[in-house]
Amino acid sequence: MEKINKLKKLLKNNNLDGYLIPKNDEFFGEYVPDNKDNLKFISGFTGSYGFALILKNKNYLFVDGRYSIQAKIQSNKKFNIKIIPSQLPQSVLQDLKLNIGFDPKLHTERLLFRLFHKTSCKLVPVNKNLVELVRKNNKKNKVKKFFFLEKKIAGEGYKSKINCLLLKLKKKKVDLQFVTAPENVAWLLNIRGGDSKFTPLPNSYLFVKKNGEVILFCDLNKVDINFKNNFKKIEFIDIRNIEKNLKNIKNKIIQIDSNSCSFFFKKIIGENNKIVDIEDPIYFLKSIKNKIEITNTVKTHICDGAALTKFLIWLKKNFLKKKITEIDAQEKLLQFRKKNKNFRSLSFPTISGSGPNGAIVHYKATNKSNRVLKKGDIYLVDSGGQYNFGTTDVTRTISLANGDKKIKNIYTRVLKGHIAVSNYKLKKNTCGSEVDIAARKYLKEIDLDYAHGTGHGVGYFLNVHEGPQGISKGNKETFKEGVIISNEPGYYKKNKFGIRIENLITVKKNKKLLRFENLTLAPIDKTLIEKDLLDKNEILWLNNYHFKVYDNLKKLMNKSELSELKSLCSNI
Repeated sequence: MEKINKLKKLLKNNNLDGYLIPKNDEFFGEYVPDNKDNLKFISGFTGSYGFALILKNKNYLFVDGRYSIQAKIQSNKKFNIKIIPSQLPQSVLQDLKLNIGFDPKLHTERLLFRLFHKTSCKLVPVNKNLVELVRKNNKKNKVKKFFFLEKKIAGEGYKSKINCLLLKLKKKKVDLQFVTAPENVAWLLNIRGGDSKFTPLPNSYLFVKKNGEVILFCDLNKVDINFKNNFKKIEFIDIRNIEKNLKNIKNKIIQIDSNSCSFFFKKIIGENNKIVDIEDPIYFLKSIKNKIEITNTVKTHICDGAALTKFLIWLKKNFLKKKITEIDAQEKLLQFRKKNKNFRSLSFPTISGSGPNGAIVHYKATNKSNRVLKKGDIYLVDSGGQYNFGTTDVTRTISLANGDKKIKNIYTRVLKGHIAVSNYKLKKNTCGSEVDIAARKYLKEIDLDYAHGTGHGVGYFLNVHEGPQGISKGNKETFKEGVIISNEPGYYKKNKFGIRIENLITVKKNKKLLRFENLTLAPIDKTLIEKDLLDKNEILWLNNYHFKVYDNLKKLMNKSELSELKSLCSNI
């Protein structure tokens, strides 16, 4: 409580009644460096999304359904946990007239409005971050150079991408687009960096002017002459000068996206210019992978599938013979991935959960929570990799000699939902919410459901979670050829077990019809399947899928692994 008490003293000194602490840093990325993770520092919560509201007498931690169990464990009862979106700050502030402070560089105007517009509170921007004053953090991240993707990897040159964006700016009649999401800068310029542990992000901002002039604001220590030589007509300016440059722009029409443009930047721009606030068109352009990106992603999944399959074979062979913990298992999987020369990093923190820990949707094994994999449990492993030409994300639920009929029934229904998504007949205007219904159908027959979306968009050697497409109850975005998305229905019994089956799929056009095609290549555990629950088409799908897995991975297995692979991929 010492940290929180120090923060509350700062509230008093600044005439504040409360303070808002987000998960993100100033670049609004999903994964935050430890030295900038203020939410983890103040609350202990390590999940990828959430925020804290510290009041004089109470502390609240707001998280979504994925993290309801995790937040209670990690916050150690120092915080009152609230689940969004059903519980927002208005549910705890009611008619209170409080001064709530916030760091304007870490929040967007749009999100602040959504969280507080139904309250009587006054939001007060505080230009010094109060949590950072408490933590007195002097640690700096190591400088990692930006690098350029050749056309054989990116599939399209940066000039072509800029020209496509300029056409959209012309239609909107804007003078300048201010690109504030680093992943969009990365896609547009075909660059990557090392500013995130799990995503090759180049933390930076970009001006794209209607006349084609482009200015990249970044740490100039991250770009050298060889990097700059890849570009023509692009100016490089120190990121510390971004505020000064924004203040010098006057009487222009500037396009921003309030999902990633901070309150701080928007206020500066709005003082002397007209703002066009729309979703950054780069998100949509980026979501449609070109043919080279898809081809490279297929290759990536063969590499990754081989690593995961070798791990699954090792696990099945050894969990009864050796003492294997959740952390041992995830480290072993990482070792298999590292054997591939094109592997660069994990694409997110591996979820390695056995028994009751599998019920925590975004579980991360720690020394305190680490369990030994025991006979009779089921084990859930959700992991992915960043490779030089693609990003993966895959979940398998593994039986550790579990014979529970109820678990098999639920697992089979999750599999039926997974197959229903894979086989879904897409129409021109099919959106994510329609597909989501099919994924949940068989669980709902026995009054079960899961508190997360069925699928998220996936980047190309970029963010493992990206939009705008998704498979969830509220997603109305239609599917286009070239989109890569996850297919991951599941079920979680608190303090008992977790089940999830996840493949990445891509939207492919076949004879003018759009269909999903599987990218992920790894066996699905047949020992947990109740065959009588599957119809003929579902059995055919599973057998065809396993034939494809075997056919693609057989050359990458040694003699003993090949024998196991045959068994894992045999017909049911």
